Amino acid sequence: MTALAGCRGTDSATPTQTRERTTTPGADSATMSGDLDLREANVVGVQTERQTGTVRFDVTLHHDDDGEDGYANWWQVESLDGTRVGRRVLTHPHSRQPFTRSDSFEIPTDTPCVVVRGHDQTHGYGGQAMLVDLDSGATRAVRQGSDRRSFSASECP
Repeated sequence: MTALAGCRGTDSATPTQTRERTTTPGADSATMSGDLDLREANVVGVQTERQTGTVRFDVTLHHDDDGEDGYANWWQVESLDGTRVGRRVLTHPHSRQPFTRSDSFEIPTDTPCVVVRGHDQTHGYGGQAMLVDLDSGATRAVRQGSDRRSFSASECP
């Protein structure tokens, strides 16, 4: 499957709370803007679908895009140790918040859990990331801070 070239995506994510928590597939896994620093690229929702040889990620970000100098410029999928698996580059600001963009990456079938992180041009990493159980689809929101960190399997949802 090839990456989507345009910016077609859903803008239907609904806010919930920022606390670290586990959600189940289909549950609302977005985050209330009142609890997030919107100057940072916050991952507020992730849905996954295993396909032949790849996993499709539908990632919802919430960021106060303030023009060409400070927008969310990518989200990426990493293994728990922080190794990048794939990155979805965002080439312009998004005025509708939150917004969802999709991409597919090759992930070994024996990888049970990954991290999805957002990034913005001004602050780099920060805000909220998501741990994602690729078998169940459950997610867990975590504050990532400005320095990326690795996660242990016990932190996965």
